[in-house]
Amino acid sequence: MLNKKTGRTLVASILSLAMALVSTGGAVAETPAAAVTIQNDVFWQDTSGNPVYSQGGGVLKVGNTYYWYGAKYNGAVSYYNNPGGGKNGDTSLSAITIYSSTDLANWKFEGNALTGSDLGGGWVGRIGVARNPKTGKYVLVSQLNSGLVFATSSTPNGRFTKSGTQSNIAGVSTGMSGDQSVFTDDDGKAYLIYSNKSGRSHLYVSSLRASDYLQVDPAKNVYNASAGREGNIMFKYNGTYYFCSSDLHGWNSSHTYCISAKNIMGPYSAEFVLQGTDADFSHVTQTGLAFTVTGSQGSFVMFGGDRWSDFAGNGIGYNQWLPVTFSGSTPVFHSLSQWTVDAAAGTWAVGRGNNHVLNPSAEADRVAQNNLAGWTITGGNVNSNKQGGHTGRWAFAQSSSSAYNASRYQNIALPNGTYTLSAWVKSSGGQKRATVFAKNFGGAELSAAINRSLGSWTKVEVPGIQVTNGSVQVGVFSDANAGNWVNVDDFSLVQTG
Repeated sequence: MLNKKTGRTLVASILSLAMALVSTGGAVAETPAAAVTIQNDVFWQDTSGNPVYSQGGGVLKVGNTYYWYGAKYNGAVSYYNNPGGGKNGDTSLSAITIYSSTDLANWKFEGNALTGSDLGGGWVGRIGVARNPKTGKYVLVSQLNSGLVFATSSTPNGRFTKSGTQSNIAGVSTGMSGDQSVFTDDDGKAYLIYSNKSGRSHLYVSSLRASDYLQVDPAKNVYNASAGREGNIMFKYNGTYYFCSSDLHGWNSSHTYCISAKNIMGPYSAEFVLQGTDADFSHVTQTGLAFTVTGSQGSFVMFGGDRWSDFAGNGIGYNQWLPVTFSGSTPVFHSLSQWTVDAAAGTWAVGRGNNHVLNPSAEADRVAQNNLAGWTITGGNVNSNKQGGHTGRWAFAQSSSSAYNASRYQNIALPNGTYTLSAWVKSSGGQKRATVFAKNFGGAELSAAINRSLGSWTKVEVPGIQVTNGSVQVGVFSDANAGNWVNVDDFSLVQTG
C-alpha cells in the first residue's frame, strides 16, 4: 500500500513469538518476492497517491480481485488534512467509495458507489456488498438514519442505484440493527451480522432475502452478551463461524470479543476475548471488517480495524489491517505496525520495519488511567496518561508533588538481532536520573538520558540493542525530586540488523 506518510508479559510473548511465523506450518518466513507491504499507523493512499477514505465498510472478492466498500465522511477529510486539530464531529457523508486490489496492499480508487445526495443525507454507515446469485446483481446494504438502505449494480465497481429501504427487522428487540456487517458464506448465501439498535447486547444473524437480497429476513438471536457490543463482523475458518464485536465505546478502541459455532445460526459458544487484542486493544481499533485470504500455500483471516481517528482521536490512520491465524480452532490476532502479505499464496510475514512495542502511544485505553494496556508500572499513581500527545490524544506521564522513583515498562519477546529504541519526550529536567531504557536483552542496560529540560517534543534514541536471548524490556524510568515530571509518547522498537 502506498503511504503518506501490563505486566501482560505472557500476551506480549505469545504475540511476538507468533509474529515470527507465517500462517502456514509455523516456519519462520522470509518475505517472498511476490509479497507487498502493509504499513499501519499512517494514512493510506491509493495507487494514484490520493487519500484512501473507507470506514465502516466491507470487502467482497470477485475472481482474483478484492473490492472494498466504505464511507467517506467529510470529517475524515478534515482530520487527514490537519490531524493536529484533534477530533471533530462531522459525520456527514460525502460518498460510499469503492477500491479494488489484487494484492491487498495497493488499492485503486474505482469511484463512488453512491454519494450523500443520492441517499438524501443523514447518517450512513456499516456498509457491505454481496452478489445475489439469482439476479446477478451486486447488492449494497447500509444503515441509513434509523433504518436500512439497499442499492444495486450490475458490476462490483459500478455506480449503484438505490433500490429499497427497510425500517424494521422482525424478531429484533428494538426493531432494527445497531452496528452491522454483511457476510457471504462459501455457498454464496449472504447474511447480516448485527446487534440490536439500543443497548446492543443482543447479537443476531439474519439471511438476506434469497430472491434479490433487497430485504433482511427475520432475526435469529444467537447470543446475549453481558454488555453492549458494536462493530459486529463475521469470518469463517475450517467450517467454524466466528462472530466478533467490540465494546460499546463509541468509535473507540476495544478488546475484540468473539463467539463461535459450527452452524451460522448457532448454537454459539460462550464469549471470549480474541487472543492478542488485550495488550493494545486490537491495535487501537474497533472491529470493522473481516474476510478470509486463501492462496496456493495457506490461508489466514484479514482483520480490518477501524481507528475512527477523527471521531475518537485514536491516533494517525483510519485503517489498520492485521492478520488473524489459528491455533487449532482458537483465533490469534497479530498486532503489527508493518507486515507483508502474498495474497496469491495466502501467506504473510512480519515486516522488517515493524514496531515491536504494543500500545506504543498510550492510545488504547481511551480514558485517563494509571495502569495502561500492555505496560507494567512501579511507583504506583506517579504513572498516568496525559492528554496532549506527540501524536493522538494521549502520552505516558510520570509526575508527583513528592520525590519519587517510578518506571513504566514492557517485556517483549522477539527474534535475536540488533534493534533501535526511540521515543518522543518532554521533561521538566532536574531529576536525579531519568531515562528511556532497554535492558534484559542479553547485554548491559542501554538508555537515553532525559533528566534535562525539554519543553517541546524531542526524539531520543537508544541504538545498538543486541538481543541475544529472544527478549527485551523497554520503558521509561525516573528517580525524581518533588515537582519533576516527564511525558513520553510514540515508543518504537525496530530491528536494524
